[in-house]
Amino acid sequence: MIFRLFLILVLTSSLNLIFAQDIPTNNSDYLNNLNTITSAVPFLTITPDSRAGAMGEVGAATTPDIHSLHWNPAKLAFLKNNSGIGISYTPWLSKLVPDIALSYLTGYSKINNNSAWSAALRYFSLGNITFTDETGANLGTYNPNEYTFDFGYGMKFSNNFSGGLAMRYIYSNLTGGQNVGQYETEPGTAFAVDLSTYYESDFTENNQWAVGVNISNIGTKISYTENEEKDFLPMNLKIGGRYSMQIDEYNNFSVAIDINKLLVPTPPVYDQMSQDSIIAGQDPDISVVQAIFQSFGDAPGGIQEEWRELMYSLGFEYWYQNQFGLRGGYFHEHETKGNRKYFTLGAGLKMNVFTLDFAYLIPANQGVKSPLENTMRFSLIFDIGAFSSAFNDSGKNKGAGQPTQ
Repeated sequence: MIFRLFLILVLTSSLNLIFAQDIPTNNSDYLNNLNTITSAVPFLTITPDSRAGAMGEVGAATTPDIHSLHWNPAKLAFLKNNSGIGISYTPWLSKLVPDIALSYLTGYSKINNNSAWSAALRYFSLGNITFTDETGANLGTYNPNEYTFDFGYGMKFSNNFSGGLAMRYIYSNLTGGQNVGQYETEPGTAFAVDLSTYYESDFTENNQWAVGVNISNIGTKISYTENEEKDFLPMNLKIGGRYSMQIDEYNNFSVAIDINKLLVPTPPVYDQMSQDSIIAGQDPDISVVQAIFQSFGDAPGGIQEEWRELMYSLGFEYWYQNQFGLRGGYFHEHETKGNRKYFTLGAGLKMNVFTLDFAYLIPANQGVKSPLENTMRFSLIFDIGAFSSAFNDSGKNKGAGQPTQ
């Protein structure tokens, strides 16, 4: 009930902001301008695992798995296995730089039939960078890096409905303490939380549907100097749905869709004569709570631009005998908001204890070179519960032929 009331409050306040917004009469002048929403530590929005990466980056309502902590902590309560560990690796922007990569380690454990906890470590390496001063003199080489440590909990409120909470510590060291002008830089740190809900129900014995909501990265602003203004984290609202069908005893199929909205202020349009005067949009220098609600109605281009800020993900997954899986998907972002459009595909292979997943990204913008081209993801999942069962069964089998004492 608490989660439901919170979501109703968010949606109601957001709609009031949208319809109360004063849209300038010449808002079409701003509508087609490139006006991307930026935030600090964007590595938090990179898909860490291969399963979601192959399904167009959907995850709010997909069937619960070991990576539920990232996509929707509420799904943790519906995990069937007792425990597991997963590791993923993603070479990032490999078309531009060869040594940028995201590594992700996660694990979970069931507390009882109605709840589970999970933890994860995300590490993002930006490769080796050579720093120089204004004259071009070499100041040394440094390996900028960022990481987060997450801890989450999911609990069922009924047989079909659950809620989840995740806490996140964020560390970002991009300069190694180098001076930028008159400022001495320092690592940026922040703390954030995720709030989520998940609901699943069966149409029939072989058909299931689900919906999920996750509001992620609600947290403190971050800064890399003592005197510099602080930046927002990539706060995000994710709403998703899923339909699954058990075709027969050997084949099952799922399709899922997510809609994402960054809860960060849209950059306004300033007067060219006075950069302090806003002629369209709203002031972005506000608190975190204000930013969440204002983000639904502050675009310079009015409601039409607000719709363009939505990002869409569509994915499907097919399994044969619950051992071999095929996946595909599509991700869409409007041209004026980043223009990320790409298809994804991948495969999964389940063995008794291990699961191997692979994902591949194909840009959809023809004639435009994308830095995301040929992005690959690799994931390895270890089912601790299955290993323990196999070990115990092996021990029983060995003892079966021995004489009793």
